[in-house]
Amino acid sequence: MVNGLRLHYVIAGSGDPLVLLHGWPQSWREWRHVIPELASRFTVIAPDMRGFGDSDKPSGGYDKRTVARDIRELVHVLGFREIHLAGHDLGMMVAYEYAASYPAEVRRLAVLEAGLPGLGLEAFLDTAKYPHLWHFGFFNAPGVAETLIAGREKLFLSHFIRHLAYDPYAVTGDDLDEYADRMSAPGALRASFEHYRAFPADALNNQENARKKLAMPVLGIGGDHSLGEHVGKLMEPLADQVSTAVVERSGHWVPEEQPEQLANLLTGFFTQP
Repeated sequence: MVNGLRLHYVIAGSGDPLVLLHGWPQSWREWRHVIPELASRFTVIAPDMRGFGDSDKPSGGYDKRTVARDIRELVHVLGFREIHLAGHDLGMMVAYEYAASYPAEVRRLAVLEAGLPGLGLEAFLDTAKYPHLWHFGFFNAPGVAETLIAGREKLFLSHFIRHLAYDPYAVTGDDLDEYADRMSAPGALRASFEHYRAFPADALNNQENARKKLAMPVLGIGGDHSLGEHVGKLMEPLADQVSTAVVERSGHWVPEEQPEQLANLLTGFFTQP
């Protein structure tokens, strides 16, 4: 129980704490191929963010500042304070907020495959130019997306995930069953879309955060068939020390499409002095 709600998490390994934050429509499970390698060097903590997986799905609190507070309280309850932090997709947005709000508590930050509301994400909302990103507007329509998807979770997620993948079967049928099962829980679809509907509040918070650059080292990671170098370029104005990595033969779902490459990148980055 943290910040007024129940968060589900998994924990593995020993060493410096490393927190992994997932994206939409997933859960901690997206990291399962990466965790064993990382757990040989770190205490890996992979939570389900509010609204996802087996965590609670409250009516509000989906701005990334509140979600970052959830994760920070979990870290403290587990007995840690200074952490390494990595976030993918929506988890990238939460990770940036965490690092900006609690800079003394984040040693190193890795961000994967997303933009930031208020700091450039809006450029990708032009569906004429980026037709594969049509879902931003769809998810933002209150009540519409959940009504149309309810009862068809696996059908929708299969299309959505495979459309953004380099290897359309890296996210397996079992994975899709798991994600669809969690998304079919009462309130889960609505809760997951509330993360997108909080973007206007996130934009204001991010613009405030951007007034002070992050001091910790930052690694921006993109798939070569998705955002590529853009993630690192996005972070360059926001941090003093930014490096970029592009994962080969990967679309958007880097932790599941190329877990070995990603584990090696993260291990190398988070073990630097």
